[in-house]
Amino acid sequence: KNLVINKELKKYDSLSFLDDSKQLLNLNDYYGNLILLNFWATWCAPCKKEMPSLDLLQTHYKLNNLRIFPINVGQDSFEKSQAFFDDLKIKNLKIYFDAEITLAKKFGLRGIPTSILINKDGLEFAKIIGSIDFDDKKFIEWLSDYN
Repeated sequence: KNLVINKELKKYDSLSFLDDSKQLLNLNDYYGNLILLNFWATWCAPCKKEMPSLDLLQTHYKLNNLRIFPINVGQDSFEKSQAFFDDLKIKNLKIYFDAEITLAKKFGLRGIPTSILINKDGLEFAKIIGSIDFDDKKFIEWLSDYN
């Protein structure tokens, strides 16, 4: 019910964000992969609830071409973000940042968590508004069709 499948694929010009060492990454470098951008913050309770299942999704055998980028939009420090991941025992994901919130604005985010799904050609094909269980079998089956 939180999944919105686009009627038309959406193309974006330049999508960039920061890694945990403040290096700028460009999403164009990851085309060819199925991409999930997950926007979150340390103060967001629904984000905390879904993050462990997102961590598991990264290692699912049916989704070996999936790249997950959990992007902090809460203006949280790296230390605070890392403590959030440590508390939840997140092992398979790295922390990324949208320090200027430019990416969130490009996608027109209204709240978090929100996840954007981008196909191998770099086109947005779906959006998840709110939290979900990323370990849900139906969701994994659906997503594996895009892998």
